[in-house]
Amino acid sequence: MDTSNRQAIRELTERNDWIEAFPVMKQLRTDLTEETYLELLEAMRKDGYVLFGYYHEKRLVSLAGLSWRVNFYNKRHVFIYDLVTDSAHRSSGHGEKLLDFIHQWAGENGAEYVALESGVHRTDAHRFYEDRLHYDKWCYSFRKTL
Repeated sequence: MDTSNRQAIRELTERNDWIEAFPVMKQLRTDLTEETYLELLEAMRKDGYVLFGYYHEKRLVSLAGLSWRVNFYNKRHVFIYDLVTDSAHRSSGHGEKLLDFIHQWAGENGAEYVALESGVHRTDAHRFYEDRLHYDKWCYSFRKTL
């Protein structure tokens, strides 16, 4: 892997990092307030959630939030819950560099797969995952509001 990517990508572990990341995350999770985001992030980190940031010219432009999971169909894998690039920096390769890093990091740490979900309306994202990054679309995900 290109070591310059490793220098541009880092785990966001401090509250100041999380506050800096909120405007980018808000572009994906539009219903979040900063207060709710910080509360949920604290709780998710206790369950193993990791947030990575990709910096371009010292500016945070992409985020990936993930956790390690184990199940019967994906074995030991990384599940990406949140992946977003700032709207002013999309289609510049930043998200791909961040995912390349995650793929390598996950493989080096024993993952058999990297998995993610994407909203049904996000057709551009689906093309990106399938055509550029060679992800397989292999299931539907359902949920029921309680």
